[in-house]
Amino acid sequence: MSRELLPESLPERPVPGNAWTDLHARLHRTLRQRKLVEPMARLLVAVSGGQDSLCLIKLLLDLQLLWQWELAIVHCNHGWREDATANAEWVGKLAQDWQLPFFLETATDPPPSEAAARDWRYQCFTTLAETHYYAYVLTAHTQSDRAETLLYNLVRGSGTDGLQALTWLRPLSAQVQLVRPLLEFSRQETGQFCQQQQLTVWEDETNRSLGHARNRIRLDLIPYLQTHFNPQVEQALAQTAELLRADVEYLEAVTEVLRKRAELPTESPQQRAVLDRLLLRTAPLTLQRRVVRQILQQVLPCAPSYQHVEKLLFLFHAPNKACTDPFPGGLIATVQADRIYLLDESVG
Repeated sequence: MSRELLPESLPERPVPGNAWTDLHARLHRTLRQRKLVEPMARLLVAVSGGQDSLCLIKLLLDLQLLWQWELAIVHCNHGWREDATANAEWVGKLAQDWQLPFFLETATDPPPSEAAARDWRYQCFTTLAETHYYAYVLTAHTQSDRAETLLYNLVRGSGTDGLQALTWLRPLSAQVQLVRPLLEFSRQETGQFCQQQQLTVWEDETNRSLGHARNRIRLDLIPYLQTHFNPQVEQALAQTAELLRADVEYLEAVTEVLRKRAELPTESPQQRAVLDRLLLRTAPLTLQRRVVRQILQQVLPCAPSYQHVEKLLFLFHAPNKACTDPFPGGLIATVQADRIYLLDESVG
């Protein structure tokens, strides 16, 4: 790669002739400073047809000549709405008008929940990107989404990891990175941009349904907080998520070191994990919890809950021969002198 195309050396403004708004400048600067994507990279952009994704793809198209990207559009049809097929065809027509490759993924069976739909989408993104050699998948999550996610996870009892769940960059696989370049843009800004650029937005009526918890946060809770507490509550919550992200990255790195020291070799098939409890109980409580969660993520058939973590944590100071009741999957944990054993009772 030539020196002229390194992110830090790209100019602040694009080549003359391109429309240049504040949003163009901010996205260009964010991509350079955070090094979210490489120049000349192949980018797969998720486009639903809503205002956020239209704003993202238009900004990327306007910056394409400068960064020399290869862009493509992917649209996922969950099959939830009567207009889902028309929506997909409309996005495909946009891709054709912009002369971009277009990939359409249609669910064989409509996903039963938002979580299942998200998992299906990301699996589609990963498979497509790996098959067609796209190094990055870009989604149009905004500052507003970040604020709503923090509130949604907060009321569900999430710790710091859940509160900062929408991050700028995370791996989908060894070859593919998920990038969210609009996390400093509000939904109001993306809507105004679409109006200024005369972009027709596909309105998804399900976004207005109060039957979904996230919609109630968006349509009821956020406006209430803006009116009665802080008009800039979305920005404030997004900033909190950004601060937590840095904290979590540091804590996870320290936890990884501690976990490797605390994990001891297993001695039989029944032993799923062996822990040095003398070492662990001298560590700060936040690191103890993180080590326990990492261990349980490896051995349980489901994501560990707060109660699962605390149950194992209790054994750090419990008397010899103490044990837990079964975890999901039938595992139990027991104290033997200075060690904690996680045992699979189904193995003889």
